[in-house]
Amino acid sequence: MPELPEVEVTRLGFADRIAGARIEAVRLGKPLRWPLGLDPLLLVGRTVASVRRRGKYLLLDMDRGLLLLHLGMSGSLGFNSLGLPEPGSHDHFDLVTSRGSLRLNDPRRFGAVVYADAETAPEAVKLLGRLGVEPLSEGFLLDAFHAGLKRRKAPVKQVLLAGDVVVGVGNIYASEALFMAGIRPTLSAARISRPRAARLFEAVREVLALAVRKGGSTLRDFSNTEGQSGHFQLEAMVYGRQGQPCRVCGTPIRQIRQGQRATFFCPSCQKA
Repeated sequence: MPELPEVEVTRLGFADRIAGARIEAVRLGKPLRWPLGLDPLLLVGRTVASVRRRGKYLLLDMDRGLLLLHLGMSGSLGFNSLGLPEPGSHDHFDLVTSRGSLRLNDPRRFGAVVYADAETAPEAVKLLGRLGVEPLSEGFLLDAFHAGLKRRKAPVKQVLLAGDVVVGVGNIYASEALFMAGIRPTLSAARISRPRAARLFEAVREVLALAVRKGGSTLRDFSNTEGQSGHFQLEAMVYGRQGQPCRVCGTPIRQIRQGQRATFFCPSCQKA
């Protein structure tokens, strides 16, 4: 599933190029996870003001209303300033503008494009209202992060994935951040001291920022708006490396299941 770094890489790939563009046509393919929410013809003539990200959602602000896009499990966005080829069977949304065309390709159709009149509209609040603080923003503060952890008895990795204490730390990057901080993923979040919370706080920011610089991770389907794969997975310390020696101490990396998700850690570097 595309996580925060992949979504941010996607945003950076077309945000500047589409800003100020006039929408000329909209094409819908097979139904996605949720309906668009209005007649697509009503989007024609509107102007794209900017593209933001909130967690794993992309927000296309227009002069009237906004579009919320989610890449689902296997989706990717492509942007072509010269136009798009004929849509394939997995191309489910095209936004044709005066500066180029944006296309959502999603083989599994868990992605979505949803219209809302404003970010305060019920459709937007339903999707965004319970999201936690953005980890790469100035609003991500250590004291609040530690307080959020102390309120949760669940394993710390599950708390990171929940998205209410901090948003967008998906499965790959939670494992990597916990390794960097030296914290066992099964440890109760409530038992994490402030010094250890500080290490995890910095690790979350560092891992996510590095992943964005590396173009995200491509494990199966993800590609950026130019069709290029990400490279963070090549530098992962623990994720996907079960049985291989830890890059720090040489101990074999272990894999366990937490909440139906694979978790990877070093039993030596992450003792508790």
